[in-house]
Amino acid sequence: MPGPPIHILLDDPDLLAVNKPPGLLTVPGRQGGVSIREVIPASLGIPDRLLLVHRLDRHTSGVLLLARNRPAQQRLAEQCLQRRVEKQYLAIVRGCPTRADGRIETLLGPHPRVTGRMMVKQRKGKASVTLWEVLERYPGAALLRCRPLTGRQHQIRVHLAHIGLPLLVDPLYGGSEAFFLSSFKTGYRPGGLEPERPLLARLSLHAESIAFDHPRDGRRILLTAEPPKDFRATLNQLRKLAGKTGSASPNQG
Repeated sequence: MPGPPIHILLDDPDLLAVNKPPGLLTVPGRQGGVSIREVIPASLGIPDRLLLVHRLDRHTSGVLLLARNRPAQQRLAEQCLQRRVEKQYLAIVRGCPTRADGRIETLLGPHPRVTGRMMVKQRKGKASVTLWEVLERYPGAALLRCRPLTGRQHQIRVHLAHIGLPLLVDPLYGGSEAFFLSSFKTGYRPGGLEPERPLLARLSLHAESIAFDHPRDGRRILLTAEPPKDFRATLNQLRKLAGKTGSASPNQG
């Protein structure tokens, strides 16, 4: 089955890790769509039945770790429960944080009326914790690094919206389908006769890294994934608006 190019981060007898492109499902959905587990074997000639270790939203890019066998999957699941698996995400948010970092701790649960939507609850929810820090500030936006200590559905998206810093692009929790330069740059008009194209037309969230103990020999493994072109282009334009040049890569930090 054809699909976007897949960049391999780790490939051994127990594990496969990739930099998942945006737009691919982690698992097949009810409404259809191509999943990463379908694309990887077809594009790379990998016959194994790949097992989930964790999930990424369809429109989130970045590090996705899969197990090749049940024992590896079970050992990694145990590490997740023990909080030995450490994940970091890059999030471009709308708004200007007044602090340099913070901790969000809430109960999360399904929305009672909107299928597929999560929300902060006062009771009868699951405990969830996200740490965040500011990497860069722009006019009306910021780049954050987020570290979820728990793995609830849509956790980072809901938590950031809860503190008034929704993702720059998030139709479900931020009210924005895409990011257009004209929405931030006063007086900007696209050239030619074509309508303005969005710089980013998917979630402004990227799974930057994951660290874990290898299930076979216990070695500590750190995997990082470069953000895709649309994410980098958005950052470059925001940096220009802020008068920033030569900014360090988000992976440096």
